[in-house]
Amino acid sequence: MAATIEELYRNYGILADAKDNLSQHKDAYQVILDGVKGGPKEKRLAAQFIPKFFSSFPELADAAINSQLDLCEDEDVSIRRQAIKELPRFATGENILRVADILTQLLQTDDTAEFNQVNTALISIFKIDAKGTLGGLFSQILQGEDIVRERAIKFLSIKLKTLPEDVMTKEVEDYVFTETKKVLEDVTGEEFVLLMRVVSGLRVLQTVSGRQQLVELVVEQAFLEQALNPADPDTVDRLLQCTRQALPLFSKNVHSTRFVTYFCDHVLPNLSTLTSPVAELDIQLEVLKLLAEMSPYCGDMEKLEANLNMLFNKLLEFMPLPPEEAENGENAASEEPKLQFSYVECLLFAFHQLGRKLPDFLLDKVDAERLKDFKIRLQYFARGLQVYIRQLRVALQGKTGDALKTEENKIKVVALKITNNINVLIKDLFHNPPSYKSTVTLSWKPVQKAEAVASSSNRCAPLCRLKRPSGEEMGTGGSMKKQISPLPRRDARQIYNPPSGKYSATIGNFTYEQRGGFRGGRGRGFGARGTRSRGRIY
Repeated sequence: MAATIEELYRNYGILADAKDNLSQHKDAYQVILDGVKGGPKEKRLAAQFIPKFFSSFPELADAAINSQLDLCEDEDVSIRRQAIKELPRFATGENILRVADILTQLLQTDDTAEFNQVNTALISIFKIDAKGTLGGLFSQILQGEDIVRERAIKFLSIKLKTLPEDVMTKEVEDYVFTETKKVLEDVTGEEFVLLMRVVSGLRVLQTVSGRQQLVELVVEQAFLEQALNPADPDTVDRLLQCTRQALPLFSKNVHSTRFVTYFCDHVLPNLSTLTSPVAELDIQLEVLKLLAEMSPYCGDMEKLEANLNMLFNKLLEFMPLPPEEAENGENAASEEPKLQFSYVECLLFAFHQLGRKLPDFLLDKVDAERLKDFKIRLQYFARGLQVYIRQLRVALQGKTGDALKTEENKIKVVALKITNNINVLIKDLFHNPPSYKSTVTLSWKPVQKAEAVASSSNRCAPLCRLKRPSGEEMGTGGSMKKQISPLPRRDARQIYNPPSGKYSATIGNFTYEQRGGFRGGRGRGFGARGTRSRGRIY
Protein backbone atom coordinates (compact mmCIF):
# COMPACT_ATOMS: atom_id res chain seq x y z
CA MET A 1 0.00 0.00 0.00
CA ALA A 2 1.37 3.41 -0.98
CA ALA A 3 2.22 5.89 1.74
CA THR A 4 0.77 9.42 1.70
CA ILE A 5 2.74 12.65 2.05
CA GLU A 6 1.54 12.98 5.65
CA GLU A 7 2.59 9.43 6.51
CA LEU A 8 6.00 9.94 5.00
CA TYR A 9 6.64 13.09 7.00
CA ARG A 10 5.27 11.53 10.21
CA ASN A 11 7.48 8.43 9.93
CA TYR A 12 10.45 10.54 8.92
CA GLY A 13 9.94 12.47 12.17
CA ILE A 14 9.83 9.25 14.15
CA LEU A 15 13.15 8.10 12.68
CA ALA A 16 14.78 11.52 13.00
CA ASP A 17 13.87 11.70 16.71
CA ALA A 18 14.84 8.10 17.48
CA LYS A 19 18.58 8.83 17.40
CA ASP A 20 20.29 5.79 19.01
CA ASN A 21 17.12 3.68 18.90
CA LEU A 22 16.59 3.79 15.14
CA SER A 23 16.72 0.01 14.72
CA GLN A 24 13.58 -0.33 16.86
CA HIS A 25 11.51 1.56 14.26
CA LYS A 26 11.68 -0.84 11.36
CA ASP A 27 7.98 -0.32 10.60
CA ALA A 28 8.52 3.43 10.16
CA TYR A 29 11.29 2.82 7.64
CA GLN A 30 9.06 0.34 5.77
CA VAL A 31 6.44 3.07 5.37
CA ILE A 32 9.08 5.29 3.76
CA LEU A 33 10.01 2.43 1.40
CA ASP A 34 6.36 2.18 0.43
CA GLY A 35 6.52 5.81 -0.69
CA VAL A 36 7.89 4.64 -4.05
CA LYS A 37 4.41 3.29 -4.85
CA GLY A 38 2.79 6.72 -4.50
CA GLY A 39 2.50 9.73 -6.77
CA PRO A 40 5.26 12.09 -7.95
CA LYS A 41 5.42 14.05 -4.67
CA GLU A 42 5.60 10.89 -2.57
CA LYS A 43 8.32 9.47 -4.81
CA ARG A 44 10.48 12.60 -4.55
CA LEU A 45 10.27 12.46 -0.76
CA ALA A 46 11.02 8.74 -0.72
CA ALA A 47 14.06 9.32 -2.95
CA GLN A 48 15.48 11.62 -0.25
CA PHE A 49 14.32 9.76 2.89
CA ILE A 50 15.31 6.18 1.93
CA PRO A 51 19.08 6.79 1.72
CA LYS A 52 19.11 8.95 4.87
CA PHE A 53 18.28 6.00 7.15
CA PHE A 54 19.58 3.19 4.93
CA SER A 55 22.59 2.27 7.07
CA SER A 56 20.45 1.77 10.20
CA PHE A 57 18.40 -1.10 8.75
CA PRO A 58 20.78 -3.70 7.25
CA GLU A 59 18.01 -6.31 7.19
CA LEU A 60 16.09 -4.06 4.76
CA ALA A 61 19.13 -3.20 2.63
CA ASP A 62 18.00 -5.15 -0.45
CA ALA A 63 14.48 -3.73 -0.23
CA ALA A 64 15.85 -0.20 0.16
CA ILE A 65 18.22 -0.47 -2.82
CA ASN A 66 15.49 -1.99 -4.99
CA SER A 67 13.08 0.79 -3.99
CA GLN A 68 15.64 3.44 -4.91
CA LEU A 69 16.32 1.60 -8.13
CA ASP A 70 12.62 1.72 -9.04
CA LEU A 71 12.83 5.50 -8.65
CA CYS A 72 15.90 5.58 -10.91
CA GLU A 73 13.71 4.06 -13.64
CA ASP A 74 10.67 6.26 -13.09
CA GLU A 75 8.99 7.90 -16.09
CA ASP A 76 9.43 11.33 -14.48
CA VAL A 77 12.95 12.52 -15.28
CA SER A 78 13.08 14.81 -12.22
CA ILE A 79 12.38 11.82 -9.95
CA ARG A 80 15.06 9.80 -11.74
CA ARG A 81 17.62 12.56 -11.26
CA GLN A 82 16.82 12.87 -7.55
CA ALA A 83 17.10 9.11 -7.06
CA ILE A 84 20.39 8.94 -8.99
CA LYS A 85 21.81 11.84 -7.00
CA GLU A 86 21.24 9.90 -3.77
CA LEU A 87 22.56 6.52 -5.01
CA PRO A 88 26.15 7.06 -3.75
CA ARG A 89 24.78 7.04 -0.18
CA PHE A 90 24.06 3.32 -0.65
CA ALA A 91 27.69 2.63 -1.65
CA THR A 92 28.89 1.16 1.60
CA GLY A 93 30.69 -2.12 2.25
CA GLU A 94 29.55 -4.92 -0.01
CA ASN A 95 27.00 -2.69 -1.73
CA ILE A 96 29.64 -0.67 -3.62
CA LEU A 97 29.90 -3.17 -6.47
CA ARG A 98 26.13 -3.30 -6.90
CA VAL A 99 25.74 0.48 -6.85
CA ALA A 100 28.56 0.87 -9.38
CA ASP A 101 26.92 -1.74 -11.60
CA ILE A 102 23.59 0.10 -11.42
CA LEU A 103 25.13 3.48 -12.17
CA THR A 104 27.05 2.03 -15.10
CA GLN A 105 23.83 0.71 -16.62
CA LEU A 106 22.22 4.12 -16.12
CA LEU A 107 24.86 5.63 -18.45
CA GLN A 108 22.60 4.55 -21.33
CA THR A 109 20.21 7.46 -20.68
CA ASP A 110 19.73 9.96 -23.50
CA ASP A 111 18.83 12.82 -21.14
CA THR A 112 21.89 15.08 -20.86
CA ALA A 113 21.24 16.30 -17.31
CA GLU A 114 20.54 12.77 -16.14
CA PHE A 115 23.68 11.47 -17.87
CA ASN A 116 25.76 14.14 -16.13
CA GLN A 117 24.17 13.17 -12.81
CA VAL A 118 25.21 9.55 -13.36
CA ASN A 119 28.75 10.66 -14.15
CA THR A 120 28.90 12.75 -11.00
CA ALA A 121 27.58 9.86 -8.91
CA LEU A 122 30.16 7.46 -10.36
CA ILE A 123 32.99 9.87 -9.58
CA SER A 124 31.77 10.26 -6.01
CA ILE A 125 31.75 6.50 -5.35
CA PHE A 126 35.20 6.24 -6.97
CA LYS A 127 36.41 8.29 -4.02
CA ILE A 128 34.74 5.86 -1.61
CA ASP A 129 36.10 2.65 -3.16
CA ALA A 130 37.88 2.93 -6.51
CA LYS A 131 38.44 -0.79 -6.99
CA GLY A 132 34.84 -1.66 -6.15
CA THR A 133 33.59 1.00 -8.55
CA LEU A 134 35.83 -0.34 -11.31
CA GLY A 135 34.45 -3.81 -10.62
CA GLY A 136 30.96 -2.59 -11.49
CA LEU A 137 32.15 -0.74 -14.58
CA PHE A 138 34.18 -3.66 -15.96
CA SER A 139 31.35 -6.09 -15.18
CA GLN A 140 29.08 -4.13 -17.52
CA ILE A 141 31.83 -3.65 -20.12
CA LEU A 142 32.30 -7.41 -20.28
CA GLN A 143 28.66 -8.51 -19.97
CA GLY A 144 26.33 -5.54 -20.47
CA GLU A 145 24.45 -4.20 -23.45
CA ASP A 146 26.49 -2.64 -26.23
CA ILE A 147 25.33 0.94 -25.50
CA VAL A 148 26.28 0.51 -21.83
CA ARG A 149 29.64 -1.01 -22.76
CA GLU A 150 30.39 1.80 -25.19
CA ARG A 151 29.61 4.54 -22.68
CA ALA A 152 31.40 2.81 -19.81
CA ILE A 153 34.59 2.59 -21.90
CA LYS A 154 34.28 6.26 -22.84
CA PHE A 155 33.74 7.14 -19.17
CA LEU A 156 36.96 5.37 -18.22
CA SER A 157 38.92 6.97 -21.07
CA ILE A 158 37.85 10.46 -20.00
CA LYS A 159 37.49 10.33 -16.21
CA LEU A 160 40.26 8.05 -14.93
CA LYS A 161 43.01 10.51 -15.75
CA THR A 162 41.26 13.21 -13.68
CA LEU A 163 41.29 11.20 -10.44
CA PRO A 164 43.98 12.01 -7.85
CA GLU A 165 46.79 9.64 -6.85
CA ASP A 166 45.23 8.83 -3.49
CA VAL A 167 42.26 7.36 -5.41
CA MET A 168 44.19 5.79 -8.29
CA THR A 169 46.71 3.87 -6.19
CA LYS A 170 49.13 1.33 -7.62
CA GLU A 171 46.79 -1.49 -6.62
CA VAL A 172 43.88 0.20 -8.40
CA GLU A 173 45.95 0.87 -11.55
CA ASP A 174 47.15 -2.73 -11.62
CA TYR A 175 43.49 -3.80 -11.45
CA VAL A 176 42.61 -1.48 -14.36
CA PHE A 177 45.40 -2.97 -16.47
CA THR A 178 44.40 -6.55 -15.66
CA GLU A 179 40.72 -5.99 -16.45
CA THR A 180 41.48 -4.02 -19.61
CA LYS A 181 43.50 -6.93 -20.97
CA LYS A 182 40.40 -9.12 -20.54
CA VAL A 183 38.25 -6.62 -22.44
CA LEU A 184 40.80 -6.42 -25.26
CA GLU A 185 40.14 -10.08 -26.08
CA ASP A 186 37.01 -8.93 -27.93
CA VAL A 187 36.92 -5.29 -29.07
CA THR A 188 36.04 -3.08 -32.00
CA GLY A 189 38.61 -0.72 -33.49
CA GLU A 190 37.19 2.32 -31.71
CA GLU A 191 37.09 0.48 -28.38
CA PHE A 192 40.73 -0.54 -28.83
CA VAL A 193 41.80 3.08 -29.27
CA LEU A 194 39.85 4.22 -26.18
CA LEU A 195 41.14 1.38 -24.02
CA MET A 196 44.72 2.09 -25.06
CA ARG A 197 44.10 5.66 -23.97
CA VAL A 198 42.97 4.35 -20.58
CA VAL A 199 45.99 2.13 -19.90
CA SER A 200 48.55 4.49 -21.40
CA GLY A 201 47.54 7.12 -18.87
CA LEU A 202 48.21 4.88 -15.87
CA ARG A 203 51.11 6.16 -13.77
CA VAL A 204 52.24 2.61 -13.06
CA LEU A 205 53.02 2.21 -16.78
CA GLN A 206 55.00 5.45 -17.22
CA THR A 207 58.32 3.58 -17.11
CA VAL A 208 60.37 1.83 -19.77
CA SER A 209 59.07 -1.56 -18.61
CA GLY A 210 55.53 -0.16 -18.49
CA ARG A 211 55.70 1.15 -22.05
CA GLN A 212 57.14 -2.18 -23.13
CA GLN A 213 54.09 -3.91 -21.62
CA LEU A 214 51.84 -1.59 -23.60
CA VAL A 215 53.73 -2.38 -26.80
CA GLU A 216 53.27 -6.10 -26.09
CA LEU A 217 49.55 -5.45 -25.69
CA VAL A 218 49.42 -3.78 -29.11
CA VAL A 219 51.55 -6.49 -30.72
CA GLU A 220 49.05 -9.10 -29.55
CA GLN A 221 46.19 -7.12 -31.13
CA ALA A 222 48.12 -6.58 -34.36
CA PHE A 223 48.51 -10.30 -35.10
CA LEU A 224 52.09 -9.81 -36.25
CA GLU A 225 52.59 -13.57 -36.20
CA GLN A 226 50.16 -13.91 -39.12
CA ALA A 227 50.71 -13.13 -42.79
CA LEU A 228 48.97 -10.00 -44.09
CA ASN A 229 46.02 -10.38 -46.41
CA PRO A 230 46.34 -7.19 -48.51
CA ALA A 231 42.92 -7.70 -50.10
CA ASP A 232 41.07 -7.59 -46.76
CA PRO A 233 40.40 -3.97 -45.72
CA ASP A 234 39.68 -5.02 -42.12
CA THR A 235 43.05 -6.74 -41.78
CA VAL A 236 44.79 -3.69 -43.23
CA ASP A 237 42.76 -1.40 -40.96
CA ARG A 238 43.70 -3.44 -37.89
CA LEU A 239 47.40 -3.09 -38.72
CA LEU A 240 47.09 0.67 -39.24
CA GLN A 241 45.21 1.18 -35.96
CA CYS A 242 47.63 -0.92 -33.94
CA THR A 243 50.69 0.73 -35.45
CA ARG A 244 49.28 4.18 -34.70
CA GLN A 245 48.71 3.20 -31.08
CA ALA A 246 52.22 1.76 -30.75
CA LEU A 247 54.03 4.73 -32.33
CA PRO A 248 53.97 7.09 -29.30
CA LEU A 249 55.33 4.29 -27.12
CA PHE A 250 58.52 3.75 -29.09
CA SER A 251 61.80 5.26 -27.91
CA LYS A 252 65.49 4.44 -27.82
CA ASN A 253 64.67 1.96 -25.04
CA VAL A 254 61.35 0.61 -26.35
CA HIS A 255 62.01 -0.67 -29.85
CA SER A 256 59.80 -0.83 -32.92
CA THR A 257 61.72 -3.80 -34.36
CA ARG A 258 58.80 -6.22 -34.66
CA PHE A 259 56.59 -3.68 -36.42
CA VAL A 260 59.34 -2.53 -38.80
CA THR A 261 60.21 -6.16 -39.59
CA TYR A 262 56.54 -6.96 -40.27
CA PHE A 263 56.22 -3.97 -42.60
CA CYS A 264 59.32 -5.04 -44.53
CA ASP A 265 58.27 -8.71 -44.68
CA HIS A 266 54.54 -8.37 -45.35
CA VAL A 267 53.51 -4.80 -46.18
CA LEU A 268 56.12 -3.50 -48.63
CA PRO A 269 55.93 -6.60 -50.89
CA ASN A 270 52.15 -6.05 -51.12
CA LEU A 271 52.18 -2.25 -51.19
CA SER A 272 50.50 -1.86 -54.56
CA THR A 273 47.74 -4.38 -53.74
CA LEU A 274 46.75 -3.07 -50.29
CA THR A 275 43.02 -2.49 -49.99
CA SER A 276 42.19 0.78 -48.29
CA PRO A 277 39.59 0.62 -45.48
CA VAL A 278 38.40 4.11 -46.49
CA ALA A 279 37.93 5.22 -50.08
CA GLU A 280 39.70 8.59 -49.80
CA LEU A 281 42.72 7.22 -47.94
CA ASP A 282 45.99 6.94 -49.89
CA ILE A 283 46.82 3.61 -48.30
CA GLN A 284 50.30 3.34 -49.80
CA LEU A 285 51.36 6.72 -48.46
CA GLU A 286 49.77 5.99 -45.09
CA VAL A 287 51.74 2.79 -44.48
CA LEU A 288 54.96 4.37 -45.75
CA LYS A 289 54.55 7.25 -43.31
CA LEU A 290 54.05 4.80 -40.43
CA LEU A 291 57.15 2.86 -41.48
CA ALA A 292 59.19 6.07 -41.65
CA GLU A 293 58.05 7.19 -38.20
CA MET A 294 58.90 3.83 -36.64
CA SER A 295 62.31 3.37 -38.27
CA PRO A 296 64.40 5.54 -35.88
CA TYR A 297 63.39 3.30 -32.96
CA CYS A 298 64.23 -0.01 -34.61
CA GLY A 299 66.63 -2.19 -32.63
CA ASP A 300 68.80 -5.07 -33.84
CA MET A 301 67.16 -6.97 -36.68
CA GLU A 302 67.70 -10.62 -37.59
CA LYS A 303 67.18 -9.94 -41.30
CA LEU A 304 68.64 -6.45 -41.58
CA GLU A 305 70.21 -7.01 -45.01
CA ALA A 306 67.00 -8.52 -46.41
CA ASN A 307 64.93 -5.64 -45.01
CA LEU A 308 67.31 -3.05 -46.44
CA ASN A 309 67.15 -4.83 -49.78
CA MET A 310 63.35 -4.66 -49.71
CA LEU A 311 63.47 -0.91 -48.97
CA PHE A 312 66.09 -0.44 -51.69
CA ASN A 313 63.96 -2.22 -54.31
CA LYS A 314 60.87 -0.27 -53.28
CA LEU A 315 62.82 2.97 -53.61
CA LEU A 316 63.77 2.03 -57.17
CA GLU A 317 60.07 1.65 -58.01
CA PHE A 318 59.34 5.23 -56.96
CA MET A 319 62.50 6.82 -58.37
CA PRO A 320 62.24 6.80 -62.18
CA LEU A 321 65.08 6.71 -64.67
CA PRO A 322 65.52 9.88 -66.76
CA PRO A 323 63.61 9.77 -70.06
CA GLU A 324 65.61 8.66 -73.09
CA GLU A 325 66.55 11.37 -75.56
CA ALA A 326 65.65 11.07 -79.24
CA GLU A 327 68.18 11.75 -82.01
CA ASN A 328 67.12 15.42 -82.19
CA GLY A 329 67.93 15.89 -78.52
CA GLU A 330 64.27 16.01 -77.46
CA ASN A 331 62.77 13.59 -74.97
CA ALA A 332 61.56 10.41 -76.64
CA ALA A 333 58.88 9.97 -74.01
CA SER A 334 55.64 11.92 -74.43
CA GLU A 335 55.94 13.43 -70.94
CA GLU A 336 58.34 13.61 -68.02
CA PRO A 337 58.07 10.87 -65.39
CA LYS A 338 56.17 12.02 -62.32
CA LEU A 339 58.26 12.42 -59.21
CA GLN A 340 56.34 11.11 -56.22
CA PHE A 341 58.04 13.13 -53.53
CA SER A 342 55.87 12.12 -50.56
CA TYR A 343 56.47 8.40 -51.12
CA VAL A 344 60.18 8.90 -51.69
CA GLU A 345 60.58 10.99 -48.54
CA CYS A 346 59.17 8.12 -46.45
CA LEU A 347 61.18 5.37 -48.16
CA LEU A 348 64.43 7.34 -48.20
CA PHE A 349 64.06 8.23 -44.53
CA ALA A 350 63.42 4.59 -43.53
CA PHE A 351 66.30 3.38 -45.72
CA HIS A 352 68.58 6.04 -44.24
CA GLN A 353 67.65 5.04 -40.67
CA LEU A 354 68.16 1.30 -41.19
CA GLY A 355 71.23 1.95 -43.34
CA ARG A 356 73.00 3.31 -40.26
CA LYS A 357 72.97 -0.23 -38.90
CA LEU A 358 74.69 -1.60 -42.03
CA PRO A 359 76.60 1.35 -43.56
CA ASP A 360 78.37 -0.82 -46.14
CA PHE A 361 75.11 -2.07 -47.67
CA LEU A 362 75.33 -0.02 -50.87
CA LEU A 363 79.02 -0.84 -51.33
CA ASP A 364 79.15 -4.52 -50.40
CA LYS A 365 75.60 -5.85 -50.74
CA VAL A 366 74.48 -4.19 -53.98
CA ASP A 367 76.22 -5.13 -57.23
CA ALA A 368 77.88 -2.47 -59.35
CA GLU A 369 75.20 -2.33 -62.05
CA ARG A 370 72.36 -1.89 -59.58
CA LEU A 371 74.31 0.75 -57.68
CA LYS A 372 75.01 2.65 -60.90
CA ASP A 373 71.32 2.47 -61.84
CA PHE A 374 70.40 3.70 -58.34
CA LYS A 375 72.72 6.70 -58.58
CA ILE A 376 71.33 7.63 -62.00
CA ARG A 377 67.84 7.64 -60.50
CA LEU A 378 69.02 9.65 -57.50
CA GLN A 379 70.67 12.19 -59.78
CA TYR A 380 67.57 12.58 -61.94
CA PHE A 381 65.39 12.92 -58.86
CA ALA A 382 67.78 15.50 -57.38
CA ARG A 383 67.50 17.61 -60.56
CA GLY A 384 63.73 17.61 -60.24
CA LEU A 385 64.08 18.56 -56.58
CA GLN A 386 66.16 21.61 -57.37
CA VAL A 387 63.54 22.88 -59.81
CA TYR A 388 60.80 22.45 -57.20
CA ILE A 389 62.83 24.00 -54.39
CA ARG A 390 63.67 27.10 -56.46
CA GLN A 391 60.05 27.57 -57.50
CA LEU A 392 58.76 27.12 -53.96
CA ARG A 393 61.26 29.55 -52.47
CA VAL A 394 60.32 32.17 -55.04
CA ALA A 395 56.62 31.61 -54.35
CA LEU A 396 57.12 31.96 -50.57
CA GLN A 397 59.69 34.75 -50.69
CA GLY A 398 58.85 37.59 -48.32
CA LYS A 399 55.65 35.97 -47.03
CA THR A 400 55.13 35.94 -43.26
CA GLY A 401 52.29 35.78 -40.75
CA ASP A 402 48.78 35.60 -42.23
CA ALA A 403 50.13 35.34 -45.76
CA LEU A 404 51.55 31.91 -44.90
CA LYS A 405 48.23 30.73 -43.48
CA THR A 406 46.34 30.55 -46.76
CA GLU A 407 45.63 27.01 -47.95
CA GLU A 408 47.78 27.46 -51.05
CA ASN A 409 50.78 28.66 -49.09
CA LYS A 410 50.37 25.96 -46.43
CA ILE A 411 50.66 23.39 -49.20
CA LYS A 412 53.75 25.10 -50.57
CA VAL A 413 55.35 25.21 -47.12
CA VAL A 414 54.84 21.46 -46.69
CA ALA A 415 56.09 20.84 -50.23
CA LEU A 416 59.27 22.78 -49.41
CA LYS A 417 59.79 20.68 -46.27
CA ILE A 418 59.40 17.45 -48.25
CA THR A 419 61.80 18.48 -51.01
CA ASN A 420 64.40 19.84 -48.56
CA ASN A 421 64.28 16.57 -46.60
CA ILE A 422 64.80 14.45 -49.71
CA ASN A 423 67.60 16.73 -50.85
CA VAL A 424 69.49 16.28 -47.56
CA LEU A 425 69.08 12.48 -47.65
CA ILE A 426 70.15 12.18 -51.30
CA LYS A 427 73.29 14.21 -50.60
CA ASP A 428 74.17 11.74 -47.83
CA LEU A 429 73.82 8.79 -50.20
CA PHE A 430 75.99 10.48 -52.86
CA HIS A 431 78.93 10.60 -50.46
CA ASN A 432 81.72 8.14 -51.12
CA PRO A 433 81.26 6.02 -49.09
CA PRO A 434 77.54 6.74 -48.48
CA SER A 435 76.90 8.63 -45.27
CA TYR A 436 74.04 8.24 -42.80
CA LYS A 437 74.86 11.13 -40.48
CA SER A 438 72.35 13.81 -41.48
CA THR A 439 69.18 14.25 -39.46
CA VAL A 440 65.86 15.57 -40.77
CA THR A 441 62.39 16.03 -39.32
CA LEU A 442 59.73 14.29 -41.38
CA SER A 443 57.61 16.84 -43.20
CA TRP A 444 54.36 16.02 -41.39
CA LYS A 445 55.91 16.12 -37.92
CA PRO A 446 55.71 19.33 -35.87
CA VAL A 447 58.73 21.24 -34.70
CA GLN A 448 58.90 22.93 -31.32
CA LYS A 449 59.15 26.48 -32.62
CA ALA A 450 57.54 27.85 -35.75
CA GLU A 451 59.97 29.45 -38.16
CA ALA A 452 59.06 32.14 -40.63
CA VAL A 453 59.86 31.55 -44.26
CA ALA A 454 61.96 34.40 -45.61
CA SER A 455 63.84 34.95 -48.83
CA SER A 456 67.18 34.57 -47.14
CA SER A 457 66.25 31.36 -45.29
CA ASN A 458 66.03 27.76 -46.42
CA ARG A 459 63.77 26.91 -43.50
CA CYS A 460 60.00 26.65 -43.53
CA ALA A 461 57.32 27.06 -40.90
CA PRO A 462 55.51 23.94 -39.69
CA LEU A 463 52.05 25.16 -40.53
CA CYS A 464 50.55 21.75 -41.10
CA ARG A 465 50.06 20.18 -37.72
CA LEU A 466 50.76 16.56 -36.93
CA LYS A 467 47.68 14.35 -37.04
CA ARG A 468 49.00 12.49 -33.98
CA PRO A 469 50.25 15.16 -31.52
CA SER A 470 52.56 12.73 -29.80
CA GLY A 471 55.79 10.82 -30.14
CA GLU A 472 59.40 11.87 -30.01
CA GLU A 473 60.73 14.42 -32.47
CA MET A 474 62.93 12.83 -35.10
CA GLY A 475 66.22 14.46 -35.83
CA THR A 476 67.75 17.28 -33.84
CA GLY A 477 64.54 19.00 -32.83
CA GLY A 478 64.48 17.49 -29.36
CA SER A 479 61.48 15.54 -28.13
CA MET A 480 57.86 16.16 -27.37
CA LYS A 481 55.80 14.85 -24.49
CA LYS A 482 54.34 11.52 -25.47
CA GLN A 483 50.69 10.60 -25.23
CA ILE A 484 48.40 8.12 -26.88
CA SER A 485 46.90 9.61 -29.85
CA PRO A 486 43.30 10.40 -30.26
CA LEU A 487 41.50 9.13 -33.30
CA PRO A 488 43.32 10.60 -36.30
CA ARG A 489 41.72 13.52 -38.09
CA ARG A 490 41.89 14.58 -41.72
CA ASP A 491 44.95 16.54 -42.70
CA ALA A 492 45.14 18.86 -45.66
CA ARG A 493 48.42 18.11 -47.32
CA GLN A 494 47.32 18.42 -50.94
CA ILE A 495 48.85 18.12 -54.37
CA TYR A 496 51.12 20.99 -55.37
CA ASN A 497 51.95 21.57 -59.02
CA PRO A 498 54.77 23.99 -59.82
CA PRO A 499 54.01 26.82 -62.25
CA SER A 500 56.28 25.55 -65.03
CA GLY A 501 54.59 22.18 -65.35
CA LYS A 502 57.94 20.56 -66.15
CA TYR A 503 57.80 18.30 -63.10
CA SER A 504 54.77 17.03 -61.25
CA ALA A 505 54.50 15.28 -57.92
CA THR A 506 51.93 13.82 -55.66
CA ILE A 507 52.50 15.44 -52.30
CA GLY A 508 49.77 13.99 -50.16
CA ASN A 509 49.10 13.29 -46.51
CA PHE A 510 45.79 11.55 -46.18
CA THR A 511 44.57 10.27 -42.84
CA TYR A 512 41.17 9.11 -41.90
CA GLU A 513 38.90 8.77 -38.93
CA GLN A 514 38.16 5.34 -37.59
CA ARG A 515 34.58 4.59 -38.53
CA GLY A 516 33.09 2.10 -36.19
CA GLY A 517 34.43 -1.32 -35.40
CA PHE A 518 36.24 -3.94 -37.36
CA ARG A 519 33.99 -6.29 -39.25
CA GLY A 520 34.42 -10.01 -38.98
CA GLY A 521 33.71 -12.85 -36.60
CA ARG A 522 34.09 -12.67 -32.86
CA GLY A 523 37.12 -13.99 -31.11
CA ARG A 524 40.38 -12.67 -29.79
CA GLY A 525 41.07 -9.10 -30.72
CA PHE A 526 39.12 -6.75 -33.00
CA GLY A 527 35.82 -8.14 -34.19
CA ALA A 528 32.10 -7.60 -34.51
CA ARG A 529 30.90 -8.04 -30.97
CA GLY A 530 27.94 -10.31 -30.31
CA THR A 531 24.52 -9.15 -29.22
CA ARG A 532 24.00 -9.25 -25.49
CA SER A 533 20.81 -9.89 -23.57
CA ARG A 534 18.73 -6.87 -22.67
CA GLY A 535 16.96 -6.10 -19.47
CA ARG A 536 17.90 -5.19 -15.95
CA ILE A 537 20.58 -7.58 -14.68
CA TYR A 538 21.40 -5.88 -11.43
